[in-house]
Amino acid sequence: FLLGLPTTYTGSPIPWALAQPAPHAARGAFTALSALLVGRPALAEEPAPRLYDALAATHPNFPADVQALLTLINQRQIDPLKLQQVLDAEQSALAPLPRSIVTAWALGGVGSGEGARCVAYETALNAVIVADVLKPPTYAYGAYGSLTGKPL
Repeated sequence: FLLGLPTTYTGSPIPWALAQPAPHAARGAFTALSALLVGRPALAEEPAPRLYDALAATHPNFPADVQALLTLINQRQIDPLKLQQVLDAEQSALAPLPRSIVTAWALGGVGSGEGARCVAYETALNAVIVADVLKPPTYAYGAYGSLTGKPL
């Protein structure tokens, strides 16, 4: 009994974990594509849903385009470093997608101009990559409104 107890205990969570459905398949495809595009084996879980929602709000057919791009990469075995060149050369309708995803992860923002939104700040890759040395400021160092004045 004592010898079989650890085996039963350690084996019991495995079937439960395998039986769980993916909560959002489209977000899973987005996370997989994002990791491939930014060249990181894993990405922070916290900003992923917010980035996905913001990108989906600004790009028509975003979930379908993400899945189509992921399928294209897998079918043709396109090197992620050459993906943008391939899409641009073929004048693919998917060509803007990698740029917008990488920009969102790297800078934490989605959109441009008046429609720009900051979605992630301290979890954006530009802050995470240098986090061992630099910390992004979370507030202005001067008095309230000091950043609104024009420089001398």
